[in-house]
Amino acid sequence: MGAMGRKTALIGAGFVLIYTALMSSADAITKLLSGGYAAPQLYVISGIIVVALSVGADRIKAKPSGKMPTTSVHGLATTCKKAMAVRSMMTVVAATSFFYAFALLPFAEVFIFIGMVPIFAGLLSGPILGETLRTPAWAALAAGFIGVIFLFPGGVSTITFGHGIALLASFSGTLSMVIARYIGRFESNALAQVFYPNLALVLVMALALPFVYTPMPLADIAWAAAYAVLLFGARWLLVIALRLLPAYAVTPLMNLQFVWMVILGAVFFGEIPAANIYLGVVIVMGSGLYLVYEQFAPQKPVHPVFFTRRVKPSTP
Repeated sequence: MGAMGRKTALIGAGFVLIYTALMSSADAITKLLSGGYAAPQLYVISGIIVVALSVGADRIKAKPSGKMPTTSVHGLATTCKKAMAVRSMMTVVAATSFFYAFALLPFAEVFIFIGMVPIFAGLLSGPILGETLRTPAWAALAAGFIGVIFLFPGGVSTITFGHGIALLASFSGTLSMVIARYIGRFESNALAQVFYPNLALVLVMALALPFVYTPMPLADIAWAAAYAVLLFGARWLLVIALRLLPAYAVTPLMNLQFVWMVILGAVFFGEIPAANIYLGVVIVMGSGLYLVYEQFAPQKPVHPVFFTRRVKPSTP
């Protein structure tokens, strides 16, 4: 990999690090609001704001010579309609599944399944993206998963329906991210990949909203708006990072979100991590850094099995 490739890998890794900080802050707000409201209410409010931010950002980006365009449909259009539809559907499945997983399982057990995301990314990257994993990369993925387990020494108890839902959430969320990288090979507009999945989430959750709606004070509306802004920034950066780095390198770096969670837990919730927590963080960080280092090794080309297109990829 040349100097430009190294720079691209470092930029992608930097975007993922910022993503973890934004996403952890959004999760903290979710924890604050989840006790008083149902998931559809938060998803509809935040989703509408994210969709509006996507349209607004697109209009600003497309603004020619001081004249605002009359429409932003063209700017948010996609040439990968089938792939975008699958990504949007998987985003809805993942969001819904994670909500119920958190309702049915202890917080720590759900994050064990989140630690499986890099493994799923490695399995899906071959058939969908044609990206090969060398043996050392598989070892790093396994180490990262072990590191996540170290974060929660209690481990997973007997298998329940909640564990199955968490597994579905992990798989569907990973598939959504892998497809995001696929779309990024043909489209450089990251806003479209933020817009359509969130629009789908709003439309689906709006169906359940009349049955679970609870009046919200202005303070909670402000928290929901802050959550939406953080989510918008996080997902935008993640889409760009997935265009710059393979999915199996991005997903272990996403586990650095645990570091921010440890910090937020200690500062805002008085949770003091035990020694095993720090050990797990070190293993996860080492795994993620090694997978970024793997980008410097030559890769053998492999043709993807799914979503094959004749269009030549555009330069990121």
